[in-house]
Amino acid sequence: MRAAIIEGKDQLDVVDLPMPVPGEGQVRVRVAAVGICGSDLHYHFEGANGEYVVKEPLIPGHELSGWVNEDPSGQLQVGEPVTVHPARFGASVDGIEDAAHLWPGGSYLGSAATTPHTQGGMSEFLVVERHMIRQLPAGLSVEDAALAEPLGVALHGATRAGDLSGRRVLVSGAGPIGLLALVAAKARGAAHVTVSDVLAAPLARATELGADTTVQVSVEALPAEAFDVVLECSGAAVAISAAVAAVRRRGTVVQVGMVPNEARPINLAPFISKEVTMVGSFRFLEEIDEAITLLAADPGIARIITHRFPIDHVREAFAVARDSEQSGKVVVTFTDEH
Repeated sequence: MRAAIIEGKDQLDVVDLPMPVPGEGQVRVRVAAVGICGSDLHYHFEGANGEYVVKEPLIPGHELSGWVNEDPSGQLQVGEPVTVHPARFGASVDGIEDAAHLWPGGSYLGSAATTPHTQGGMSEFLVVERHMIRQLPAGLSVEDAALAEPLGVALHGATRAGDLSGRRVLVSGAGPIGLLALVAAKARGAAHVTVSDVLAAPLARATELGADTTVQVSVEALPAEAFDVVLECSGAAVAISAAVAAVRRRGTVVQVGMVPNEARPINLAPFISKEVTMVGSFRFLEEIDEAITLLAADPGIARIITHRFPIDHVREAFAVARDSEQSGKVVVTFTDEH
């Protein structure tokens, strides 16, 4: 089978690998589409994602969809369209019994956080545990279902913000996760959603997806104390400082975007004087199920996908995905024969 392999910084190739064989409790999926995530870009262009360094060949990809190819138990039908929850959870810890995604000892598809690395889904076939499989409802395109994982991330950020009904929300950063955070905020009942970014093209995509207002922060400043909740999706230090200034007194800032594992200068004075609540948001627990429902109900969400490349053009796909002026979500596709 063909698979994309990252062996270090700027080392991305398509190689032939043996067909994986499902064991007890496992299912083999024939992959249709895999979204390129920010972590995938870091692994390719930097050889590391934060503190997680590529030390051995890594198949990237955790945003995927496809069809059941083999289920030894017979519980799932061959050819059934599915997506995959990419997490294998670790052992429960006191105080976070209800947050399995935070338990230590787990793993995530396409991640160098574990050694051996946890191989991802950018391959023609993938074997996962049956409990990771999510069946798709009728009417949801199997390629569009690759958005379920990143939309789950955005929905978890909204969960961390609390009740968004009637709230004024700022989404900071209009990359793919920011655009999906806009979708999540609207789905959770936000009354008004503003999206900010330094670039014009991502903001145009936000407008197409229903943003009430956009602010190009390289041209104009965000209004001070204007938002009940900020979903910060860029991970840029300057944007985090701006988020704290833009949120109202006793408002909430949710850090959705990943940041480097190093100290960065952030202005926390307004955090103190306004008694702002700041919370982190990491991956998701079961929000992928809500994401599937939203994608099936509104096919327009898939407009976030701006480019589709076949696996043989994976280097071009990564280059385009790196350019947020040019692209939204970029998807790598495999054959649709199943």
